[in-house]
Amino acid sequence: MPQLVLASTSPFRRTLLERLGLPFETAAPGTNENPLKDETPTALVARLSEAKARAIAPQFSDALIIGSDQVAVLDGQILGKPGNHDNAVQQLQAASSRQVDFLTGLCLLNTQTQNCHVKVVPFSVVFRSLSDSQIEQYLLKEKPYNCAGSFKSEGLGISLFEKMLGDDPNALIGLPLIELITMLSDEGVDVLA
Repeated sequence: MPQLVLASTSPFRRTLLERLGLPFETAAPGTNENPLKDETPTALVARLSEAKARAIAPQFSDALIIGSDQVAVLDGQILGKPGNHDNAVQQLQAASSRQVDFLTGLCLLNTQTQNCHVKVVPFSVVFRSLSDSQIEQYLLKEKPYNCAGSFKSEGLGISLFEKMLGDDPNALIGLPLIELITMLSDEGVDVLA
């Protein structure tokens, strides 16, 4: 099996990939994540997931490199990582009683053959009606300031949702494992072998 490399330093993606039980290493891609002029959120995450994989490809001659990127979208606008408490309050107030769509780009690049698989996996969450007090309590407990949408669904953030919509809940955390398993299989890697 070729070396498996995750082009990310995200602890969330690393934890997800560990669930497959395959040996892998990580490398920081150092990719500019700014959107291009008039770029749609779908095009953005597809481009960035591939760009991350290709950024580290020169370091690995016989590897399967996984690149991933995610955005949260509300009313057609991308919600970035809040970075601080006040921005997180604003994001959660805007999301209250509404649906937020998450688009996760996934790329698997075979550096030996140059085969490149890219897919965007959608996942949506419908937020409960949240009071200002609930928002404050949640943010004080979990401090999700480095998470798009201002929550961690794998933690207490699940309490913010009325329902979840999508095929792979791992996509919400940032690495769509169901699609990744399909891509790995297409490259001859059976995670159950």
